[in-house]
Amino acid sequence: MNIQIITVGKLKETYLVQGIAEYVKRLGPYAKVQIVEVPDEKAPESMSAAEEVQVKQREGERILAKLHADAYVVALAIDGKPLSSEELARQVQDLATYGRSQVAFVIGGSLGLAPEVLARADLKLSFGRMTLPHQLMRLVLVEQVYRAFKIMRGEPYHK
Repeated sequence: MNIQIITVGKLKETYLVQGIAEYVKRLGPYAKVQIVEVPDEKAPESMSAAEEVQVKQREGERILAKLHADAYVVALAIDGKPLSSEELARQVQDLATYGRSQVAFVIGGSLGLAPEVLARADLKLSFGRMTLPHQLMRLVLVEQVYRAFKIMRGEPYHK
């Protein structure tokens, strides 16, 4: 399975870079993982609603340009469907079973995802109603993808 994680912005925090690298390494025997960073749109601290729409639209265009045409797209969204780790594992297993070997997880910028990206998504996935920094979400996501593969294989993993 080929997993693409498309994210907005550059990751700078060393501890997050190291954590993500560790889980990508652990995923090596199970899947090919590619992390794609698209530039975030420079925006003033206080923006009008119209400016926020423009920022999300520009970031969304960059995200859509990186998606493979045949990818199954999972957009991370607060209002998405909440899944347990086991349910995520079943979802990934079903994709593999039915020949959907290209899976793209999309994490938006600080303002979220553009409507066009959400419309392209096959699944909107929520990790809960709390807002998490999008940089931290990368680590949480890659850990959950790793956990999903461990569950799918029936291999032990700490609780």
